[in-house]
Amino acid sequence: MATFHSTAPPLIPFPDNLTVPQFFLDGRVSHPTEPIVAKNIPCMIDESNGRRIYLSELRTRTDCLARTLKQKWKLDDGSIVALISPNHIDYGVCCWAVHRVGGSVALVNPSLTEDEIAYHFQLAKPALVISFVEVYDLVLKAASNVNIPKTNIIVLDNDGNATFSTVPTIAKLINEGTGFLPIEDRPLAPREARIKMAFLCFSSGTTGKPKAVVISHYNIICNVLQCATFLRVNDPSLPKEQVRHGPGDVCTGVLPFYHIYGLVFGLHFAIYTKATIVLAQKFDFGKMLASIRQYRISHLLIVPPMAVLISKHPAAEKADLSSVKFCLIGGAPVSAELSKQLLARIPDIQLGQAYGMTESCGGVSLTPTNQQVGTLGSGGQLLSGTTAKLVKPDGTLAKVGEPGELYVHGGQVTLGYYQNPSATRETFLEGGWIRTGDEVILKENGDLFIIDRLKELIKVKASQVAPAELEGHLLEHPDVADVGVIGVPDDYSGELPFAYVVLQPQLAELVTKDAKLAAQIKERLFKHVSSAKSKEKWLAGGIGFIDVVPKSQSGKILRRFLREKAAESLRTRAKL
Repeated sequence: MATFHSTAPPLIPFPDNLTVPQFFLDGRVSHPTEPIVAKNIPCMIDESNGRRIYLSELRTRTDCLARTLKQKWKLDDGSIVALISPNHIDYGVCCWAVHRVGGSVALVNPSLTEDEIAYHFQLAKPALVISFVEVYDLVLKAASNVNIPKTNIIVLDNDGNATFSTVPTIAKLINEGTGFLPIEDRPLAPREARIKMAFLCFSSGTTGKPKAVVISHYNIICNVLQCATFLRVNDPSLPKEQVRHGPGDVCTGVLPFYHIYGLVFGLHFAIYTKATIVLAQKFDFGKMLASIRQYRISHLLIVPPMAVLISKHPAAEKADLSSVKFCLIGGAPVSAELSKQLLARIPDIQLGQAYGMTESCGGVSLTPTNQQVGTLGSGGQLLSGTTAKLVKPDGTLAKVGEPGELYVHGGQVTLGYYQNPSATRETFLEGGWIRTGDEVILKENGDLFIIDRLKELIKVKASQVAPAELEGHLLEHPDVADVGVIGVPDDYSGELPFAYVVLQPQLAELVTKDAKLAAQIKERLFKHVSSAKSKEKWLAGGIGFIDVVPKSQSGKILRRFLREKAAESLRTRAKL
């Protein structure tokens, strides 16, 4: 078999002329997977104060904000708005309001440094910026670096922060919107949703600087429906013990919505399936455990570091986790060992794993409902409406059980990298295929196993770190002659950046005789990175000195040898 097709229920066609808010807020089309409920279920509960938000209020707040944005800033079709915020009750409202006026939203990580934020602004060129209150001053500085005026920056606060009495805030703009005329929100032209940009989500590339992935309205809707179809949501013939999602579910809301996993599954899928999201502005393990007990959370949507805490942290051993019936782990590979440890802590739950990437709008594979616990180490099986092929190094196609680079085809495949045609051509291929850069094996039953990462990205928690970016920065330091960066395993973060540094000749000789000097140089190099880069890029995995960085004849760093060297050092230390 050269091409692999999903064995899940087929994806039932749906209109391709609707925007994200028209589909999720307005319910302009009925799909067999959508649950119909008689009672009013809250879409969100604010973990900080217990406030409940229902679909009707989300729709009203969205419409009022859209009116004000159009009236005051003249936003219209093609406008880009940057949103830089952690999770917030109005995060979705900000996105959907921009969609209502025909614009798109660039989702920016609020933990970035000033220079990193400025780079994202320079790439997206937003007409307007919505900034969370706690990073407002940083955003102001970054915006000024790229000539975005202060008058085009709005604060996303907590409903009326007195500090911003003279600055436009989302809460004020929503209130003002009640006085403006409604916006005429017509459906798009046929097939327009497939090509109309809804979001820019940032993804690191092997060349170092992040790229902006263009995600269409159709991509978001399609991936949610692929997941719902695959998981047989609202299927009356599904055995009760296999029912995984439906009205009344209460989900953790700790996944950041600026990350594709949180955006698609943590926000839009949860709203579609009539679940309630217990929204956390930032991840706090103690608060999450308290919320599980207080709100009887049934669904844990988490990443591997959170699974490690649940498995090993003493607080989890004492916590009331009796309400949990399902746990989905995504964002990074999950080892069989971690899955076993989690099941030891919360036995009898359904445990699923997911595989995907920003360029595929999130999901490519999930654990099927007929597996109470997904095959250990597997990323699940291909979603409904998804086709895959595995390409060997010689260009031939792998068969069942043979390794090859995973290529994916389906409605979730995004439109490419924003204003970067050369990078788009490398990853997005003719015919709607995308190269994942992951070497995988597909088993006879459809289970997908990731066996190697062909691309060079380091996965820190759910964030992508490009070694080339850190190498370029380290080479600016006067002590460094050459450098190679790799990811080293870490129980909590999955991987951490580790730098093998070739020192300038005079220093290289000195550090072999002076351990104190060696430690000082490592500290200098660590600070060189930590003072300029966001936390996930810090060299928390360590710094080692090496005589020469192994490279191919073409000059490409042979990271496999560096990883082997690091593994050998780890084994040696373990024996001591």
